[in-house]
Amino acid sequence: MVGTTAPLLRSPLHERHTELGAKFAEFGGWSMPLEYPTGVVKEHQAVRAGVGLFDVSHLGKLVVRGPGAAAYVNSVLTNDLDRIRPGQAQYTLCCEDATGGIVDDLIVYLRSEDEVLLVPNASNSAEVARRLAEHAPPGVEVVDEHRDHVVLAVQGRESDEVLTELGMPVGHDYMSFAIAPFRGERVVVCRSGYTGERGYELIAPYAVAVPLWDALLEAGHRRGIVPCGLGARDTLRTEMGYPLHGQDITLDTTPVQARLAWAVGWDKPSFWGREALLAERAAGPSRVLRGIVASGRGIPRPGMTVSEGPDAAGDSAGEVTSGTFSPTLRKGVGLAYLAPHVKVDAEVGVDVRGRREAFVVTKPPFVQPSVREV
Repeated sequence: MVGTTAPLLRSPLHERHTELGAKFAEFGGWSMPLEYPTGVVKEHQAVRAGVGLFDVSHLGKLVVRGPGAAAYVNSVLTNDLDRIRPGQAQYTLCCEDATGGIVDDLIVYLRSEDEVLLVPNASNSAEVARRLAEHAPPGVEVVDEHRDHVVLAVQGRESDEVLTELGMPVGHDYMSFAIAPFRGERVVVCRSGYTGERGYELIAPYAVAVPLWDALLEAGHRRGIVPCGLGARDTLRTEMGYPLHGQDITLDTTPVQARLAWAVGWDKPSFWGREALLAERAAGPSRVLRGIVASGRGIPRPGMTVSEGPDAAGDSAGEVTSGTFSPTLRKGVGLAYLAPHVKVDAEVGVDVRGRREAFVVTKPPFVQPSVREV
């Protein structure tokens, strides 16, 4: 029997992207814009210098509700929800209980003690929902709203001005959110993003997806707003050293190895993976995720091997997991898992298509972020 491949899901903005000449690619089972005719570099530069608009509706949307929903989520995900209050958001991790391996990284929006919104990655949304539903206490339900809402990211130093044109709330604290009315619907406006620039992520019902997209482009027209694809999103996040699930973090990596221990509530009595992660933290990880910057013209790519020292005889040090040409620095940058003894400022070699290229181990971000600027 010949198997069939499920058709790719589409954002309700797919026709708008087509009209703009977007090139599409598969992301987590969705057909999403990779780039527009402007190209990845121009889109990247628009976000760094002004403002860009992304459709990231492939991201998951899970609602956990019922008596004690927030307490339940806090008992299984790594970060400590008690650190924030309703109206705030938090980066956290869902880990495998036995090993501490990362099932997914996600954002939690704390609405109340009895309701939280989770935004996981597209390819892991169903698995995160399954795990949460399987262990949920009586009265707590997990509702998958993956295809009920869009997520639009307005990113860049002029993002406040664009949203102000639409009468939407701006200026609230980093990782906090407000609710804005738009054509009779409620839109979540969160001061967050994946680019390192000041910006907002808007979660809106499908019913207003197209008019909201159009309104944002119109509001930002005189400020040179540029529609941006997931190619620019990747170069922007790599310049910040933000990990990508499926490349830099997977079930085979842990928060300790990925230098994400800051997103773990170590003093909490319970979360999935707690015992394994406490043991690893005490013993020390076998590898650590580091940044690397090219000394010459080499561009690192996932899977490339890293060796110690500048010469070809160096010992194996690790492997590149993310790499790109940085449009801001005009050189190659990347993330790589390296042996723990390979420290920041060490020189390493990366096998770039059979050539050994020199890189320097660096602590990300590679570019100064402005995401927290008032």
